[in-house]
Amino acid sequence: MRDLPPTATLRAFEVATRHATFTSASEELHITQSAVSHQLKNLEEIWGLPLFQRGKSLRLTPAGAALAPIVREFFMNLEATLSDLREQKGRVRLRVSTTYSFALKWLLPRLPDLSRRHPEILVTLETTDKAINFSSAESDVAIRFGHGNYPALHSEFMFREQIFPVASPELLNRFGAPHEPAELLRYPLLTRDGADLVPKWELWFKQVGVGISALKESVRFADTNMTIEAALLGQGIALARSGHVETEISDGSLVRLFDVPFPSPVAYYFVCPKGIESQPHILSFRNWLLTESSKARQGYR
Repeated sequence: MRDLPPTATLRAFEVATRHATFTSASEELHITQSAVSHQLKNLEEIWGLPLFQRGKSLRLTPAGAALAPIVREFFMNLEATLSDLREQKGRVRLRVSTTYSFALKWLLPRLPDLSRRHPEILVTLETTDKAINFSSAESDVAIRFGHGNYPALHSEFMFREQIFPVASPELLNRFGAPHEPAELLRYPLLTRDGADLVPKWELWFKQVGVGISALKESVRFADTNMTIEAALLGQGIALARSGHVETEISDGSLVRLFDVPFPSPVAYYFVCPKGIESQPHILSFRNWLLTESSKARQGYR
C-alpha cells in the first residue's frame, strides 16, 4: 500500500470534493486555505494524478470523480464502525442461529425483554434451516427444531407446539364457519412443501378421525411465513404451529379452528458445544430463553 497517503490528506480530499472552493473546505476542516491546497497538491503527487481542475471553483477531474466515492465510503464506514464499537463497549456479542420462521415469529418479539434484563448481551441473529456446524465458528449457540437427538452437543428441551387450522375472519365470512373437521375438505387448504418436520394435513385429519382421499389444495408454499401470510390474505386455511401465530390469534386477524389437541411430533431445543453452556453470557441467555419457553409451554397445551 505504498500509494496510501496520510489520513489527514485523504480527509482533506474527501471534504474538498463536497465544496466549491478551498475556503469553504478549510472552514469545515478548521485549517487554513493554503493548508488544504498543500494537502491536495501532495495527494496528486503521491498518486500521480490530477484530481481537481482549479479555477474560480473546484471541479473534479475524471480521476478525482472516480476516487471521490471510494474515499467518502471509507470515511463513512470508519465512522460507523467506530460508533458501533463505542456503543458495544462493555457488551458481549452472542451469535444465535435459528430458523427464519422461528426468529421472525417467536424469538424476535421477545428480544426487547432480553435487552432490558441483560443489556450486556448483544445478540446477532443468524437464520438458516441447515444443520448447525459449530466447528465453522459461525454461531455460538443455536435453537433447533427436531427430535432432540444432538449427542455431541449440550442440548435442552424448550417447548413443543400444538398444530391446528387457522383462517382469516374474511375467509370464514365468505365460506361460512366449519362446525366439524370433515367440513374443511370443502375449503381451499394451504399446504407446505418441504421436509418431514412440516405440519401435514393428512396427519391432522387422521388425528381428528377423518379419512381423506384427496385434498382441495389452494397453493403450495415453500415457506412457513408465506403460508401464514396467505391465510391472513384469505386465500385459504393454513395448518399452523401455535408459536407461529401467537400475535395473529391474539389480535383476531386469524381464527383457530377446532380446539383439538394435536402436539407437534417435533420440538424446539437449545443447543451449543459442550463445555460453553456455563459461560456467564451464555448462561444468562439460556436461563432467559428457558424461562420464556416455560411460559410458552403453558399457552401451547
